[in-house]
Amino acid sequence: MKRAILTDIEGTTSSISFVREVLFPYARAALPGFVRERGHEPEVRRWLDAAAVDAGSVCQDALLAEVLQGWIDEDRKHTALKALQGLIWIEGYRSGDYRAHIYPDSAPALRAWHAAGHALHVYSSGSVAAQKLFFGHTEAGDLRDLFSGWFDTETGGKREAASYRAIAQAIGRAPDDILFLSDVVEELDAAREAGLRTVLLDRREDYPQPRCGEAAHGHRRVESFAQVDPQAE
Repeated sequence: MKRAILTDIEGTTSSISFVREVLFPYARAALPGFVRERGHEPEVRRWLDAAAVDAGSVCQDALLAEVLQGWIDEDRKHTALKALQGLIWIEGYRSGDYRAHIYPDSAPALRAWHAAGHALHVYSSGSVAAQKLFFGHTEAGDLRDLFSGWFDTETGGKREAASYRAIAQAIGRAPDDILFLSDVVEELDAAREAGLRTVLLDRREDYPQPRCGEAAHGHRRVESFAQVDPQAE
C-alpha cells in the first residue's frame, strides 16, 4: 500500500539544536531591524498586527519587537511569530549564513519513499514558508520537490486530534492511510486519536535517555528513518 507520510521537522528529520542554536538566535537578533525596516510591507504588517492583538494591543512596533523576542525565548508556538521568523530566515538562507541541518538517514529515506510512490507531507509548528525555506536549503540539497503538501499551525495545534483530521481531509486520504512521524509523544497521541498511524523518532542526539515502554505511549519507537518501512507500519 502506498501511504501518505506526514513528517515533523525539528527532532524528526533534523536536529533540535539547529533550530534552537542557529535559527532562533538569528531571528531574535534580526527582529528589531526587520520590524523597523519592513514593517510597512503588507505581508509583514499583517503578521505584526496579528501578533499585536495577542500581545495586548501593543501599538508601537519597537515594543512589539521586544515582545516577539520574548516569545522566541519562550519557544511560543504562535502563528504570527512563526511567519515573521520565516520571513527573516529567507535572508539568512539566501546569503549563505547557514544551511538547514538534516540527519544523514533522513534525505535518503525521503527520496526512497518518494520514488516508491508514497506521498510526502510536512506538518510543523514553523510556518509553511519557513518549512519550504528549510527543505530548499538543506545540507543534502533542495528537497522541496519530494513533498506534496505543507501544513503549519494555521491548520491547528499539533497536539490536537482535530488538526490531523483536517490534514487527512485536505490531502484526501483516510486517516489510517497516513503515517505520522514525530519526536513528540503528545503529537503522536493526537494523531493516533484521529486515526493516523504513528512512529516515534527517538534520536539519541536529541534524546540521550531512550523513551521506551510507558514513555513511548505505545507508539513504535525508532532511532532512524532507516528503521521505518511505510508499508509495514
